[in-house]
Amino acid sequence: MSSSRRELADFLASRRRQLDPREAGLPSGGARRTPGLRREEVALLSGVSHTWYTWLEQGRDIRPSRQVVDALARTLRMSPAEHEYVLRLAGHGGSVAARAPDGMPSHVQRLVDALGSSPAYVITSSWSIVGWNRAYERFYPGVAACPDDERNLLWLVFTDPAVRELLGDWTADSRRFLTQFRAEVGPRLADPEVVDLVARLEAASPHFRAGWASHDVDRFSSGERRFEHPEVGTLLLEHHQLTPADAPGLQLVVYTAAVGTDSAAKLARMTA
Repeated sequence: MSSSRRELADFLASRRRQLDPREAGLPSGGARRTPGLRREEVALLSGVSHTWYTWLEQGRDIRPSRQVVDALARTLRMSPAEHEYVLRLAGHGGSVAARAPDGMPSHVQRLVDALGSSPAYVITSSWSIVGWNRAYERFYPGVAACPDDERNLLWLVFTDPAVRELLGDWTADSRRFLTQFRAEVGPRLADPEVVDLVARLEAASPHFRAGWASHDVDRFSSGERRFEHPEVGTLLLEHHQLTPADAPGLQLVVYTAAVGTDSAAKLARMTA
């Protein structure tokens, strides 16, 4: 069974169990042995056979059409991010991530350096950090000191006490990182790099283990984030993510000072 088929099966089952029958227009009365909808109810509401849907949750070698995936997404009240995720798992979208270049391209490093006092770093599709600017090293000094095999954004979020202190709301922020990571790597869960990272995180962090078991996914969205820096105090920064057109296997993550705050002055003082 392929990793994408197994993930699709597990994800559908998790959404089905989390949905209140009343949200799907079904009566809530009657004894239910398990929470959520029954398989036959999902099948009926989505216009597919009970047997076929059961096979889908069992990870059988079948490929649902785009119309069927759309119907399942409507029945299970999926968010846009969840809908996009199951489309990719079912083969109706770009499921193969672009390969990251070998090493950090010099022109990308120059771009990151040119951002001045705005902390910025570069990650691969598996979230390994491969480059950063001086502002980010002052923002998070541990990035340069950690071993190469631990210089991964998700690993640092869940295992480095300094990152836990830096994040303004670690519980919510770590959850956000995890759901975005799963949305990105879901179709590549069999990649050795991803398998190794997930296994190490499950062993190292009960919070990660519980979050990963939920199968929750979400999209990245730019927005204001709060940080508590040990030198300059509270920073309110806008979080942006960009992909170079000529290096699609990389993502630039940039933090800029939120408008109307003193964060620009604090960043300048931090990087002076």
